[in-house]
Amino acid sequence: MEIRLNSMVQSTGLKKVKCSVFISGTGSNLKSLIHFSKKKNSPISIELIISDNANAKGLKFGKIFKISNKVFNFKNRLIAEKKIISEIKKKKIKLICLAGFMKILSKSFIKNFKGKILNIHPSLLPKYKGLYTHKRAILNREKYSGCTVHFVSSRLDSGKIILQKKIRISKFDTTKSLARKILIQEHKLYPEAIRKVISL
Repeated sequence: MEIRLNSMVQSTGLKKVKCSVFISGTGSNLKSLIHFSKKKNSPISIELIISDNANAKGLKFGKIFKISNKVFNFKNRLIAEKKIISEIKKKKIKLICLAGFMKILSKSFIKNFKGKILNIHPSLLPKYKGLYTHKRAILNREKYSGCTVHFVSSRLDSGKIILQKKIRISKFDTTKSLARKILIQEHKLYPEAIRKVISL
């Protein structure tokens, strides 16, 4: 996948890799990726925003930046995923970026897009997979935490790591202050990881 993406960028010198971002909430990483995509030397263009939550605040960025967005009800995951696959193929999406997407994708979906789905996670994987990462890190008196961009595999937060950013946990940090510090780094790390994947 990485080689094909790279050749697409190099062959034209201009054409960007079409990307879809999946969100469930505020969309701060989505906003960061949109700004990244608008840069002249960015290797991606965001063509589609997918959400499982009709009330996701991040959907407003679709309106602001005139990007198509679709909301899918995941009560029946199989039906939702079939519809998503149809949308992605229709728009010729080549890269999927999960950004605070709170639904677990099926093995079948991941197999359809193997090596083309990235996720950002607010811990230094393999530590603290899943939820409540900041709380768990503080309770365990960790000296460091951070964020990880990785390929999505069928096992939760277990795909191959692309890039990580480590930050020190202050003795004064709360879950909220640590989350804020890490989010700043997430906004820097995700674009770097995308560049790395496309240039491989």
